[in-house]
Amino acid sequence: MKKIAVVLLLSLFVCPAVMGKPKPTPQTFLNVTWNKFKASGPELKQIGWIATKHSKDIQSSSWSVGCETLDRDYAKFSVYKGYVGQLGVKHARLQSGWAKCEKEKGVYDFVWLDECVYGLNEQKVKPWICLCYGNPIYKSTLDLGAGLAPVVHSKETLDAWLKYVEATVNRYKDTVNEWEIWNEPFRQEKDYAALLQPTAELIKKLQPNSVVLVTEYGCTRPVLDELKTQGKLDLVDYWIYHPYSLNPDQGNGEGFRKLVQSYSPKYRIYQGEAGCPSALEWTHAMAFYPWTEYSQAKWDLRRMASDHMRGIPTSVFTIIDLRYTNMLQSFGLIRSNLLHQLIYKRPAYYGVQHMAGFFDDTVKIVGELKHKSNSPRKTTVAGFQKDGKSVVLVWYSDKIPSDDLKWDPVDLTIKGAAFQDPVYVEMITGKVFEIAKSTWKTEGENTTFSQLPLWDSPIMIAERSQVEMTKDVKD
Repeated sequence: MKKIAVVLLLSLFVCPAVMGKPKPTPQTFLNVTWNKFKASGPELKQIGWIATKHSKDIQSSSWSVGCETLDRDYAKFSVYKGYVGQLGVKHARLQSGWAKCEKEKGVYDFVWLDECVYGLNEQKVKPWICLCYGNPIYKSTLDLGAGLAPVVHSKETLDAWLKYVEATVNRYKDTVNEWEIWNEPFRQEKDYAALLQPTAELIKKLQPNSVVLVTEYGCTRPVLDELKTQGKLDLVDYWIYHPYSLNPDQGNGEGFRKLVQSYSPKYRIYQGEAGCPSALEWTHAMAFYPWTEYSQAKWDLRRMASDHMRGIPTSVFTIIDLRYTNMLQSFGLIRSNLLHQLIYKRPAYYGVQHMAGFFDDTVKIVGELKHKSNSPRKTTVAGFQKDGKSVVLVWYSDKIPSDDLKWDPVDLTIKGAAFQDPVYVEMITGKVFEIAKSTWKTEGENTTFSQLPLWDSPIMIAERSQVEMTKDVKD
C-alpha cells in the first residue's frame, strides 16, 4: 500500500494532466519583460492601443524582416511562418542555400525553399533572396568568408554556381525579383567582384525586371571601381550595408549613400541586416555588452525610425532566435529554444509590429525636423505626413538604449509640424494617450509641447483621426 501511495503521489508531480491542468506548451511561457512594459508608461491618460495590421491588409511598405539561415537549419520556417504576416512587414529576406539545394551534382531539390518562398508570398510578404553560400561537393564551404574564394578560382565551381543561380531564378522569378549576391564577403574585393559580374549579368538576362542587390562589407569602393572599369555599373540597383553599432543612431548610412551615388546617381542603399541581441553574447555582432529584452526593443525601433526618416528600406534581424552550431543566438523578435520551438514574442516583436503597421507607403517622409527643447540629451525628431497631416517620431538618440522604463518631462518645440488634435503613442507597447490641451499649442507651422514625456525609444505624435485604435489589451 505504501508503494502504491508513493507512486500516486509522484504521478501528481510528473503528470500535470492528473491535476486537471494542461501540460505547458512553449507558447504559454510567461513573458516577464513584456508584462513590465505593459505595466509602465508616461503619466498621461491612456485612451486605447494602436491597432495592428496583417501584411495582407497593407498595400505596400519598405519594411522587411530577416528569415535567414534556414539553408543551414538554424531555425525552422514552419515554427514562425504565421508570425511573419502578423508582423505587418511587406518583405522578408531569405538565403538560398546552394549546398542544401544541390547535394548531388546537377540535381536540385527546392522543396524546403518552396515552403519559405510560397509560404511568405501567400501572406502577402514579398521574399527577397540572398544567393549564397558555397557548396562542399564543389570544394567550397558554407562559410560566408572562406566559402567565396573557391567558387571563383575554379572554373568547374563557378560554372556550377551559375547553373544553380539560373535554376533558382527561373524557379522563383514569378514571385521573386530582388536578388542579393552573397552575404558579407569580408574584404574579399577581388573575389567578390569576380563573382558579382557574371552572376548579375545572368540574373538580368533571365529576369529583365530584376533588382540586383550588392552586399557591402569592407569592399565597396574596390568593387565599384571594378564595375566602372568594366562599364558595368548598371548591373547593380541597391547597395546593402549592415550597421551593427551599440548606438543604433550611429551608422546612419549617409556617408555610404554619398559614396555609391558618386559612381551612379541611380544607386540606392538598403539597410539589409541589423538587429540587437536580447542577452549578453560572447560572439557575433554586438557581443560583450549586457543587452536585455528592454534595450533590444528600444534598439530595434530606433534603428527603424532612423532609417525610415532617411528613406532607407530596412530589414530587422531576425524574426526568431537562431540555433548556430556553437550557440543559441538571442537576436530574435521571437524567443525560441534549442528544439527550435517558439517560446514567446519579445517586446521587440510588438514594437516592430506597431512601426510596420502605421508607417506604410501612405505615410510620406519629410525628414529630420528642427526643434528646441530644454532636455540636456540629444533628441531626434523625425517628420512624416499622413493624409497631408503631420506625424512625428521623437526619441533620445545620444546613448546606447537603457533598461529604464521611465520618461523625462521635456518642453519641446517642433518646427514644421502643426497639429490640431494630437495624441501620444508609445511605440513599443502601442499604448495611445491623450495630450491635454493645456500642455500644447500650435503657432503657424510649429508646435510647442510642455512637459512632454520623452525617453530613449521612439514615441509618436499624430492626429487622433490618423491613429486607428482598439480597446483590447495586448497579449
